[in-house]
Amino acid sequence: MFKSLAGRALVPVGIAVTGFVVVCFLLLYSAIKNIVDRDSAVNATNLADTVLKSTRYAMLKNDYEILTTVISNVGQQKGVEHIRIFNKKGIINISTHPEELNRQVDKTAEGCIICHAGKDPVTTLGKMEQVRIFKNGRGEETISITTPIYNEPECSNAACHVHPAGQKVLGTLDIGLSRKSLLDSLASIRNQMVAFTLMILLLTVGGVTALLIRSVFQPLQKLSRLAQQAETDELPATPPSHFPRELDTIAQSLYNLNQKLRSARKDAETSGKNLDTPQ
Repeated sequence: MFKSLAGRALVPVGIAVTGFVVVCFLLLYSAIKNIVDRDSAVNATNLADTVLKSTRYAMLKNDYEILTTVISNVGQQKGVEHIRIFNKKGIINISTHPEELNRQVDKTAEGCIICHAGKDPVTTLGKMEQVRIFKNGRGEETISITTPIYNEPECSNAACHVHPAGQKVLGTLDIGLSRKSLLDSLASIRNQMVAFTLMILLLTVGGVTALLIRSVFQPLQKLSRLAQQAETDELPATPPSHFPRELDTIAQSLYNLNQKLRSARKDAETSGKNLDTPQ
């Protein structure tokens, strides 16, 4: 196949089109995945803000019952892995998993190390720095957000549980969300894109191949047969036709050249006979 002109032309075209489509597929899927990941991170930060605003009054009043009820109700939503609040010392005070209560959080764990990497803990994080993606103990991918609970004038001046005004962070809210639904959606998008890419490849490569065969290689084969007929002096009496543009010019020139050779050959034969005739 590679020895023929068609093979040498079609194979590189097929490889080039395939490579271009595959690269476009990877870039498009990567862009879609980045957008989905970014949106999931934004949703996680919005949920964390909602929980903080919903529990703010209960925290100011030191109403543990209302606080745990709000946390429990939010934690029952589909996709919520865990919600926990721990104090500045890292002791879990409230959690949707009762077995975690009063435990010491591992400051070297993922999420905690972000603030505790240095000698002094970081007290301010950007929205995206609060988000982390990791696999939980069951090996499932989880997106979590760790949001500091900052000291406010209402907190430091509250009569129920006074905090020093110089204490910037009172505790931390940690929310974990399952990414299973998100990953399933990405897998579905990826499968559909693969099917669509294969369809594009089939139609593009097939269409280009059919077009080249019809417009280039079949006329070239016809021209090749015409050249062979001219070589053996078997050209038809009528001029060749149905060649595309430049190939038609070549075919007409080949036909005219063959006709001139025939005429010259006949003239030579006639002159030879005349010379052989006695005077």
